[in-house]
Amino acid sequence: MALGFAGEVAGFYHRYRRGYPPAVFDAVVEAFGLTGDDVAVDLGCGTGQVTVPLSARVRAVVGVDPEPDMIAHGRRAAAERGQANLSWMIGTDADVPALRALLGDASVGVVTIGQALHWMRHDELFRELIALARPGGGVAVLTNGTPLWLQDSDWSRALRESMEQWLGTRLANACGTDEESRRRYGESLVAAGFQVDLHRVDYVDTPDLESIVGGVLSALPVDRLPPLAERPDFTDRLRRALEPHAPFTEHVPVTVLTGRR
Repeated sequence: MALGFAGEVAGFYHRYRRGYPPAVFDAVVEAFGLTGDDVAVDLGCGTGQVTVPLSARVRAVVGVDPEPDMIAHGRRAAAERGQANLSWMIGTDADVPALRALLGDASVGVVTIGQALHWMRHDELFRELIALARPGGGVAVLTNGTPLWLQDSDWSRALRESMEQWLGTRLANACGTDEESRRRYGESLVAAGFQVDLHRVDYVDTPDLESIVGGVLSALPVDRLPPLAERPDFTDRLRRALEPHAPFTEHVPVTVLTGRR
């Protein structure tokens, strides 16, 4: 079932969601001993921020997402980079058993989940994935920093206050990037039979005003995206809140939670 990240939201996602540093893919390759003979699955692939660069490290990648518009952007991104070893599937975590049947004996080296696990039933999913992974393969759960509006900085606090006033609700959901979520995911991986480890890559980003506002728009489901007539007021509100705090610095902790079979 689609989650509401279609149409122009998928476009915002493709344009403004940052990718992952090369060191993150190095960590995934090392954790599972990935080679050019391996097949990978990127579950909840979005517009391909993990799918496309991962395809350069393995024989083939299957990108899975419930939103056709997300997949369309990912497919174009792969074509622009000349990556022909990707295939795309409309589906969710509930479709993993069907994926197992499709792949047959071709067990995968890794299933990556890039900041999408909070949409999934992770306990059931991990039990399904241990049968999909080859010996030594497994699952990599990736996060790419804290949501823009939940960081410990003046500009982030100003952004959060402005968004909460507009949306009329408190914003506290860390979308699976918090320590408590990682603990729960790790315990669930262990219960499913995986050996768990945690890798971390930190970097500093200096987003501009446009990329912060675009990042906010990319995170709002279609039903919460301000209508076109109200969009200028919404974006102007965010810009006015942010401008006194420029320039913007963001300390980005990327985590790679691995479960190895």
